[in-house]
Formats: sequence, structure tokens, C-alpha cells
Amino acid sequence: MVTAKDVQGVMAMMPAFSTKDASELNSVDTIDVDSLKSGIDRIIRDGVDAITTTGSFGECYNLLANEYKVLAVATVEAVKKRIPCFIGSTSPNPREVVQRLRFLEEIGADGTLLGVPYYDTQTPEYIADFYCQIAEMFPKLAILIYHNPVNHKVKIPLSVFHRLAKIPNIIGMKDSHRDTREFVRLQEIVGDKISVMTQQAQLYPYYKLGATGCWSIDAWMGPWPVLHLRNLVRVGKDVEAVQVVADLIGAAGGDRPTAGEMVSSKLPVELAGYVNAGPTRTPVSPFSQATIDRAKKKAESWQKLCDKYKPVVEKARSDIKAAS
Repeated sequence: MVTAKDVQGVMAMMPAFSTKDASELNSVDTIDVDSLKSGIDRIIRDGVDAITTTGSFGECYNLLANEYKVLAVATVEAVKKRIPCFIGSTSPNPREVVQRLRFLEEIGADGTLLGVPYYDTQTPEYIADFYCQIAEMFPKLAILIYHNPVNHKVKIPLSVFHRLAKIPNIIGMKDSHRDTREFVRLQEIVGDKISVMTQQAQLYPYYKLGATGCWSIDAWMGPWPVLHLRNLVRVGKDVEAVQVVADLIGAAGGDRPTAGEMVSSKLPVELAGYVNAGPTRTPVSPFSQATIDRAKKKAESWQKLCDKYKPVVEKARSDIKAAS
């Protein structure tokens, strides 16, 4: 089974690759399997360390039941156990979570990205009980906690992790919502039992505080800026890492999209052309020209960073291969 030691580096948060008609309200069967498989293959070959699907960016809330299954199967087939693969199973309905996890076991997924049931705000006791019960039901699935206070209506308090860190198959967490003081206290609790992945622009300095890597949406416009940052923090080149963080924030136009902006966060990926991600499903009303212009600017800025950092990353990979 995938362990905490395997959750490190750059975790690419995958878009739910969509067909051209996906933005229509009456659309069905909108998973573009061919683009999904070719996109996953490319980003793995270019060096990311893990693939994770169906979070907010991956439209976990926006897929029909059959679409979810098609996406899950295609993702597992495309990854081919080359790197850890976590298929998201978050739902407001905990019984649906169980159904999804049973399916993920059947298809041989490594693990799942799992947030709390989010229709109601949950108590710390419920959060701990939920994760512990799910982990006991599915001991062969690695569980990556999906910590998203904005969309899930609750910040998971540190007290909960005293229980969660004792569960063998709870092995990681996607996080970005703690200041450095709280992060240090979190690391004191989880140690090497739960690997914590921060948002890409937090990798420095959080890597020095115990984070094992970062999650990235922007990697689907081309992973090289984030891969370069990963390489820098691993060898302690702090000054250079700070500059790359500044580059990432500048290109992204901020740390991360707000809940209201998440529906348009796929636009830059669609425009960048690194993969054929397809349109966001059912936006209901057309994106404003201002939103489209911002997305174009972000895609263009990111492409400049790719042009800047791809040669550096590729040379480092070539040097490692030659040395081995």
C-alpha cells in the first residue's frame, strides 16, 4: 500500500478532463478519456510525483455517477502504478463516500482524497469518527485527508490529529490553511505518520518546517516552475526558492482562487494548451470578458515561467540519469 513516505514532491491536482459540450446543462458522459490519458502520461513523464483527482478543481461536485466511474477507471489505467494516484471521493453524503470507495477498491486505486461530508458543519468529534470509521472499513486504501475549510465549512483542529495519526492507512493531507506556528504544532503531532502537502506557493518555507511537498493546480499549464521549486527546497537553496515562490505568486495573480473563483480556475489550463483539459462543466452563465482576459494573462505568464525553468529542470534530470 502507498505509505506516508510516498506522499512527497509535487502532487498534480487533476482537472476532470471534459468534452466540448460539457458546459451545457443537459450534457452527459462528458469525460474526455483520450485527453485525460494523454494528459496524465505527459505530466508523469515530465516529472510530477503524484496524481490526485476530483477535488474542487477536479469538479467532484459536478460529475454524474457514471462520469465519476469513467474518470476513476481511466485515471487508474493511465497512471499504471508509476506514481501514487489518489481518486477523490468527497461527498456531502457519507453513504455515497462508502459506495465510491468500494468502487475504488474494485478498480485498484492506490488511495483516495477524502474531505468531510460538507452539507452541515461538522464537530471535531464527528470529523475524527468519520475518518477513523472509513479507514477501518477500507484498510487497503491509503487515505489522503482533503482539508478545505472554505468549501467544507470547517477547519480541522489540531486536536483531531492525535487520533488520526494513529490510523495506519491515513497517510497524508492536502492542506494550505495554517500559519507557520500552527503548522509546527501539527508536525509535532503527526510526525512521519501523515505527510502534509501544502499549496505550491507555501512549499518554501513550509518544507523546512516538515511539509513533504506541495499540491498544484497550475502544474497542468506545465509543471516545470513547481518542479524547479521542489528541487531547490530539497537541496536547501533558500534564496533561489524564495524567488521562485515570488514568480509563482506573480504568475498566478495571488495565492489561490477563492470559492467564488474556483469555477473559472480551469480556464487558464484550458488556454495554456499543455493538456487538453476541456471546458468547465455547466458554468450556467458565460464567463465575463474580464474573467477571460485574466485567464489569458495567467496562462501567458505561466508559459513564460515554463520557458524559463524547463531547461533547468530537464538538465537536472539529465544529470541525475547520467550519474546513475
